[in-house]
Amino acid sequence: MSTLRQAAIGRLRAWAARRHGRDSLPIKINRRRIYILPTRVGFMLAFTLVAMLIAGLNYNSNLGLAFAFLMVSVALVTMHHCNRNLLGLQVDAGTEVDAIAGRDAEFEFVLRNDTGVDRRDVEIHCLSASGVCTVAARSSESITVALPAPRRGITRLDQFELRTRYPFGWFHSWTYVQGSLTAYVAPAPQGTRTLPSAGGTGSSSRSEVRGDEDFAGLRAYEPGVPLKHMAWKVLARGGEAAVRSYTGLAAQPEWLEWSSLEGLDAEARLSQLCLWVVESDAAQRIYGVRIPGKEIPLGRGAAHRCACLRALAAYGT
Repeated sequence: MSTLRQAAIGRLRAWAARRHGRDSLPIKINRRRIYILPTRVGFMLAFTLVAMLIAGLNYNSNLGLAFAFLMVSVALVTMHHCNRNLLGLQVDAGTEVDAIAGRDAEFEFVLRNDTGVDRRDVEIHCLSASGVCTVAARSSESITVALPAPRRGITRLDQFELRTRYPFGWFHSWTYVQGSLTAYVAPAPQGTRTLPSAGGTGSSSRSEVRGDEDFAGLRAYEPGVPLKHMAWKVLARGGEAAVRSYTGLAAQPEWLEWSSLEGLDAEARLSQLCLWVVESDAAQRIYGVRIPGKEIPLGRGAAHRCACLRALAAYGT
């Protein structure tokens, strides 16, 4: 039974994709996109109402017939409200996200409601993950859907679903959005090798350069040195003019290279490189990544870290 249900859902999804085509986010949900069916509770209610109508006719019970017709009217109004709960909503989403293997890929969706009616219990469903929110009248609401990402690679979603069972759970109303979402899942940052600058691997020079990270002592004053580096206490005690000297390995460019990790398999190398990228970014170092078929130039910052992690995620895919 479960297999038949999954096959029917798969065919319905494919039919909806052919009917509506590729969507460009943001998108507004119109009447033609919304589908509605009774839930299990709704089918049980329908069966009960049919039994009540037959019993009322059989026993000529006006009170039973009146109650049955009243419940049928309530069910029809409920069906209308369930359908309207999605009608006119605007949907937008971040199409690309980054994640780490073993954690969640978090897609952020934005629902905008420009009407004067609250939209309650709206659920966004992506594969096995979902999130629920209520969008007040003439406002917008953000919702995050955390999709499990157990393995490294690129996960693409060609379709996600909006659905609701508001107000009583008697009907299930839903719509498909053909929006392309991509999750770049980098390898888990782990390994035992130290950073190239500390461990003696890599291809760049290891000589210390002057920077602003670590105090390294005093040196004689030279014209052109910024006044903020002057050792004023030494000068106040009658000593010669001196300036504070700093060393900064963080400013030394480094290449994080695939070839420097001999003896490890491909996934272990990727995990080690990911760890180096995270540590280098935390230390604000200038670094680049070299893996077979791909080279990320030297740089630093959030955008550079993202490019490096995506290159590791996409390796071999």
